[in-house]
Amino acid sequence: MARHPVQVIAVTGGKGGVGKSNVSVNLAIALAEMGRRVVVLDADLGLANIDILLGISSNKTIENVLQGECDLREVMVKGPAGIRIVPASSGTQKLSQLNAMEHAGLIQAFSDIGDDIDVLIVDTAAGISDSVMSFVRAAQEVLVVVTDEPTSITDAYAQIKLLNRDYGVFRFRMVANMVRTPQEGQALFQKLTKVTDRFLEVAMQYVGAIPMDDAVRRAVQRQKAVVDVYPRSKASTAFRALAKKVDAWPLPSSPRGHLEFFVDRLLQEVEA
Repeated sequence: MARHPVQVIAVTGGKGGVGKSNVSVNLAIALAEMGRRVVVLDADLGLANIDILLGISSNKTIENVLQGECDLREVMVKGPAGIRIVPASSGTQKLSQLNAMEHAGLIQAFSDIGDDIDVLIVDTAAGISDSVMSFVRAAQEVLVVVTDEPTSITDAYAQIKLLNRDYGVFRFRMVANMVRTPQEGQALFQKLTKVTDRFLEVAMQYVGAIPMDDAVRRAVQRQKAVVDVYPRSKASTAFRALAKKVDAWPLPSSPRGHLEFFVDRLLQEVEA
C-alpha cells in the first residue's frame, strides 16, 4: 500500500533562547489554518516547553509511550486550529538521555499515525547532543532559527558543521527571529552563509524573518500562540508568510516521503 507522504521538519538552533518553540508552535498553527494536518513533537526532551507556551496540560507524555503504557494517539493533546501536540515530560532526566533503540521506538510510534498527518514539526532541544542530532538528521527539512546575537550565529554554524560533516545533512533553511528590520534578517543570513560557503559544502536557503513584536511577549504571558490571539500582529503576518513558503516546499518522493523513513534513519544510527 502506498503510504501518505509527510513533510517532517526539524526546527532547531545552535543555542537556547532563540525562540525555537515559539516558531514551531506558530508555524504549526499557521499551516493548520491552511488546512494541513499538523503534529508538533516536543523533542526538547529534558525541558519541555510547548505545553507551557500554550497552557496545555497532559496526563500522559512521551515517557508513557516509551514505556509501552499507551500509544501515541492517547498522548496527543489538541492545540489551537486543531494542531496536535505530543508533549515531552519536563525535566525527566531519563528522556534527555535516550539510547538509540529508545529513540527508534519513539519514532516507530509515529509511523503508526503516518496516514493521519501532513506535517510533523519536531521542536528540538538547543545544542548538539546526540538526541538533537538524531532527530534533525532524520527529518527531511531542517529549519535553523537564529537571532541577532553573536553567539546565535556561532552556535548555528557549529550545529550545521556537525550535521554536515558527521551526518551528511547538506540542505538547511534559515529563519531570522526577533529582528528589528527585514534588512537585519538578510544580514544575519549573509553572516551565516559567509562562513558556510567558505568552509562547508551545504545549500543554505533564507526563508524569512519574524519581527520583534510586543504581541509575542503578550501572547507568551497569556500562554497562547501569537498567531491565535493576535492574528493581525506583525509577527502573526510573518508566521503566515513563513507557513506559505513551507507549504510550497516539495514533498519528498518515496521512500523518503513517509514516517517510516524517519524511523529508518534512526535505526541506521543504531546499527552503525
